[in-house]
Amino acid sequence: MSTPLLPEPARRLAAWCAVILLVTGVAAVAVWLCIVFKTAVTPVLLALLGTALLGPMHRRLVRMKVNRSLAAALTCLAVVAVVGGASYVVVQALIGTGDQIVSSLRRAGEDLTAHFGAAGTSLEDLAANAKDLLAKFGGTAASGVITGISVVGQMIAAAVLALLLIFFFLRDSDRAAGTLRALAPRTTGDTVEAMARRAFEAVEGFMRGTTFIAAIDAICITAGLLVLQVPGAVGLGALVFVGAYIPYLGAFISGAVAVLVAFADRGWIIGLWALGVVLAVQVLEGHVLQPMIQSRTVQMHPAVVMLAITAGAGVAGILGMLLAVPLTAAAFGVLSELRARYGTPPSEEAPPGTRAGTGAETPPATAAGA
Repeated sequence: MSTPLLPEPARRLAAWCAVILLVTGVAAVAVWLCIVFKTAVTPVLLALLGTALLGPMHRRLVRMKVNRSLAAALTCLAVVAVVGGASYVVVQALIGTGDQIVSSLRRAGEDLTAHFGAAGTSLEDLAANAKDLLAKFGGTAASGVITGISVVGQMIAAAVLALLLIFFFLRDSDRAAGTLRALAPRTTGDTVEAMARRAFEAVEGFMRGTTFIAAIDAICITAGLLVLQVPGAVGLGALVFVGAYIPYLGAFISGAVAVLVAFADRGWIIGLWALGVVLAVQVLEGHVLQPMIQSRTVQMHPAVVMLAITAGAGVAGILGMLLAVPLTAAAFGVLSELRARYGTPPSEEAPPGTRAGTGAETPPATAAGA
């Protein structure tokens, strides 16, 4: 038997390189298509996240013998009522206290500049021009999405489309497995269905756990700021709730804003107390809430989460940061299902020089030609 041109390690490395290049190319094409069709893709992704969050409520109504269409409609109406009411409260709080928060940040920058020289200048400039920066950012993010349509109209259209998709996804969720099996080749139907279920379970667990944790964080920090009589406590609590959907980075930014407002408006003592409240809530979240609430979902290393957030921000800005982590959780769910199906457990690995599952020694000729 002829000797192979390359040794076994080099051939394995070449095979893995080819697989990595193929997967990277497919992923790049998928991302490019999502960017090109982002007007349609964004509502679909938001609808999938909404379906993962609202699925338990819909299933409970169905178990109560409610018609599937009626259950989906009631679920969507409940979401509109809750989200609409909460948005109204949050917007009113931010409108009423937004100028106060910005002025407090400006004073914080001035105090930092007085104590540390030029170190506080950037913060002061950022607070002084916060509204202009947000307006410019909003215009830049919205440009090229739908020509000639205002940002408000675009957001309303995407929200309405996402809500309609949530209704259809909830109503027809019992047909999802059959649809996947019909689209997949016959021999891979079970695998495709299992991967889809694992991915959706990961997203569902992430959305439910994150929403619950965000609500607890917002309530605790808002209560602490109200006790400390920090101005704009409700608006800062709303910022904490929204920021919780961006792991690590969102909590850091929203907590830092709350502490700076307390420091600027109430002095060093209250600022330190506010810092203590924020740190206590973050410790509670990191060491109690997340392990207890999200213990059954896909666990990701913080470095992976930060890289996913950075990549999402580069692709789609703030929306990409919000979608990056649940999509990464879905990808980890698919990988875990593939590993469970095709990975060889360590106890079943054959010792060197034997055939797996037989215990027989491998003939020298076969070993040399492998």
